Amino acid sequence: MHGKWIRIIMIVLISLFPFFSYGLTADAASSTFVIKGSTTSKVVALTFDDGADGGNITKILSILKSNNVKATFFLTGTGAKNHPQLIKNIATATPTHQLGNHSYTHPDFTKLTATQMTSELSKTETLIKSLTGRTTKPIFRAPFGASNSAVLAAVGNAGYTKTIQWNIDTTDWKGISSKAILARVVPNIVPGSIVLMHTGAGAPGTPVALPSMISQLKTKGYKFVTISELLKLPSTISKTYTVKAGDTLYSIAKRYGVTVTALVRANNISNNLIKIGQVLIIPGTTSPPTTTVTYTVKAGDTLYSIATKYGVTVTALASANKITNVNLISVGQVLVIPK
Repeated sequence: MHGKWIRIIMIVLISLFPFFSYGLTADAASSTFVIKGSTTSKVVALTFDDGADGGNITKILSILKSNNVKATFFLTGTGAKNHPQLIKNIATATPTHQLGNHSYTHPDFTKLTATQMTSELSKTETLIKSLTGRTTKPIFRAPFGASNSAVLAAVGNAGYTKTIQWNIDTTDWKGISSKAILARVVPNIVPGSIVLMHTGAGAPGTPVALPSMISQLKTKGYKFVTISELLKLPSTISKTYTVKAGDTLYSIAKRYGVTVTALVRANNISNNLIKIGQVLIIPGTTSPPTTTVTYTVKAGDTLYSIATKYGVTVTALASANKITNVNLISVGQVLVIPK
């Protein structure tokens, strides 16, 4: 009789085990779906999706550099495989741009299994890291913007805490004119906007529109930030170092507080051999995001009263806003408050 009851109890426990084990499973949080930044500051994030050809990368980087504008590039594995030097150029450009993951082969993630999604992300991350020494985490952009709860769960589980959509789509990939691109961006810009553009040759209007877009948005008082800055996320910044006579991997690693192993891995160095003039990527360190504070001049304001309000000097305030006469500010003028 005893044996019969033991068997019954065992059967009940076995049948209940899946329920208990399911309840005890700890899954990572789903990725947060982001359409725009939640801010009242006049900041905008220009983003570029890179596909297989990257035909306009060089032009885009040149324009961003000449205007001192930071942007965010969502990279694909196929793009990195087809034009690795251009990816390195993005990573080492001035000012420092942010890198994000845009999958390896650009599939519709809503049609993939969780395992397939993870593979797409990890293959791209591994390749980008090997080329640049930088991570694409924590930001991901879904190919075609296709996402659902299953996608967000798998992406979050892979370490991408933010899935970045957009609130302004230039549709530049359709080959539309620079004028049409500007008409989609400038009148529709709002604080925290995320603008979607592409780097490929199929979007010839983008590098043509970009200088005017930047100029017009600056006139409206907008500043340009990366996605991490927009969302106030920690950002990973990589530096570069040009090898000089007498340098060793050990001395360079010690200078930047990184390990020789990390330095070797970030630059694909074999046999620990480096040469004078070689540009090395220094693996990134985590730093707090920068934020931009602005103030709109009201009737009765003076530079002195605004400077006092924010605890900065009049000189610093004038310098940050390129004001030559400290007695001349106008109602409605948007001032950048220096740190």
